[in-house]
Formats: sequence, structure tokens, C-alpha cells
Amino acid sequence: MKALIFPGQGSQFSGMGKELYDSRKDIKDLMDFANSVLGFDILSIMFNGTDDDLKRTEVTQPSIFIHSVAALKAVNGIGAEMVAGHSLGEFSALVANGVLSFEDGLNLVSERAKAMQEACDNNPSSMAAILGLEDKKVEKICSQISGIVVPANYNCPGQLVISGETEAVEKACEAMKAAGAKRALLLPVNGAFHSPLMQPAQERLAIAIEKTKFGKATIPVYQNITTTAVSNPADIKKNLIAQLTGPVKWTQSVQNMIKDGAKQFIEVGPGKTLQGLIKKINPNAETASAV
Repeated sequence: MKALIFPGQGSQFSGMGKELYDSRKDIKDLMDFANSVLGFDILSIMFNGTDDDLKRTEVTQPSIFIHSVAALKAVNGIGAEMVAGHSLGEFSALVANGVLSFEDGLNLVSERAKAMQEACDNNPSSMAAILGLEDKKVEKICSQISGIVVPANYNCPGQLVISGETEAVEKACEAMKAAGAKRALLLPVNGAFHSPLMQPAQERLAIAIEKTKFGKATIPVYQNITTTAVSNPADIKKNLIAQLTGPVKWTQSVQNMIKDGAKQFIEVGPGKTLQGLIKKINPNAETASAV
């Protein structure tokens, strides 16, 4: 069985999407349409912007979404039996399985990015990657730190990202090192994604999601919150809202996809980050890029 997987924030790069844009008129039209929907020239930033330009959340998220859907179009969807996306990538996955239109998905991604940026600006916070420590140890240490710090991204065995108030994250990093972590690296982000600090953004996104039409899924999506196959539009909405303050359980999602028959994982979008994670989750899984 084949699974399509869609990357999230961090996979962006300067020049992203230019080859796709130049490859076919229908893809060019799709990407030009994105400019008209967003009301600013995001393609210029994608094609010619600096790394710093692309790091701004309100630019990063729609850029990756546009690239991912364009890549999906470039390969005519690639027949698959299941989809999943890492954080932001879940919106791309929902376009791939027919739940969201490109326009609705782009509007939601834009609203999500703006809401998250606002939450970050109003409450400076941070994230850190913890390497070489068991998930249960990371969870336990986070629970013992005063202040808000929680597991945010279960990326693969031995790699878990934590998120929260800057001081609490820094304290947790020291505790992780003392407990035997190989590394505890503060990430260059000014925000605590997938933590309770995203609640204001979650409330804003929930309003937008409730106003948006979610169609019937053609194939199941393995959502970050549940880690299991979901097809019901009402459940998909609920999980998409919960994802903003809850953890991205990527390891568990991939394990469940493999248990349900996935043999080949096709990464659709910029970069190869997810392929690397999947190989660490299960070295026998077959991975490839869509384009």
C-alpha cells in the first residue's frame, strides 16, 4: 500500500516551487491563483526571498502548502490508500484526499499562520529538540518542571521536540542533559507551537474551520492527534483544531500506517525531512519524493 506524506514548517527553502511553476501551465495557474487569494505576492518570496524572509510563520506555512499541492498536481495525485501530514502538512493531506479545496485549504493555512504568529508575538516562548532520550523520560521531566513545557513533536525514536515558556524550556533542557540526553538544542523559533500557549491561536482557527466546508474523505487521513485513520469530516475538524495545542505524534502515526499496510511513503512537498524520520521509525519502509 502507498501513503502520501506532507511536510510541515522547517522544510522551506529559497527558490522553492520555481521549477514546478515553470513546468506546466495548470501548475502556474494554480500558484498564480494563490497570490490572488492571499492578496500579496507570496510567489516572489518563495522564488527569490531570503531564508529569513521565508522563516516568517505567516509566509512559511502558505509557502509550504502551495508547494505541496503544486507537487501533488505535478504527479497527478499519485494513487494512494492513505495520507498524513506533519503539523501544517495535515492541511495539504486534506486537499489530497478531497476533504478541502485548494482555496479553502490556503485560506485556513493563512489564518492559522497569522494566528500562530500573533500568539508568538504576544507571549515570547520557544522550542527545543531533545535527542537520544526515551519519550517517557522526556515526558516525565517536562511534567516536573515549573512553568509550561510539554512534548510537542514525536518525530522519531530518540528525537522529541519540547515546547513552552522560554525559561521552562531552558530548565527542561538542562534536566534532559543531566538525565542522559545526547543533545538538547534550543530551536531558532520565537514561539511554542503545539503547546497550551497556542490556545489564543486555536480559538481563532476554530472559528475559521467551523465556517469552512469539509468534504467526504476519499481515503483516510492519519491525524497528528489521534494517530489513527480518520475519514469523518466532523472528526477531522475537531482533530485539526486540537492539533494546535496538542502534540504531533508522527512516530505513532507512521507506526499505525505501517501496521495498517503501508509499504511505500511518498513525500509530497519541499525537502526530504519526513523520509529521514520514517527510515528511523522503520528502516524497512520504502520512501521516495513525489517530484
